Amino acid sequence: QVQLRESGGGLVQAGGSLRLSCAASGLTFKNYAMAWFRQAPGKGREFVAAVSSRGPDTYYADSVKGRFTISRNNAKDSVWLQMNSLKPEDTAVYYCAADPLGAGSRTMNGYDYWGQGTQLTVSA
Repeated sequence: QVQLRESGGGLVQAGGSLRLSCAASGLTFKNYAMAWFRQAPGKGREFVAAVSSRGPDTYYADSVKGRFTISRNNAKDSVWLQMNSLKPEDTAVYYCAADPLGAGSRTMNGYDYWGQGTQLTVSA
């Protein structure tokens, strides 16, 4: 059974930093591209960042480029999202997702597995 478990969400002031973690189990992690998506209240789920299966290629939404960094460790079956210079508009539930094609799609339908999400709230 594939499981993606996010952690690290919380409440942070604008300008602050936080790191989200996603631990994977039940899949051959090194074969999957991994991504973070987010969903703000009343809005659809949107792409945040992705990293290819072997790690050298990363992709970011324009809204987070230069502030967020995605990274992975295939030996630990884990992916992280380091978030700096946080803004109130970053407030959302953040989801970890796994893509078996390994490339790192920006669209939700590229991902077979999803975590339950972790809440990030950024106060002004």
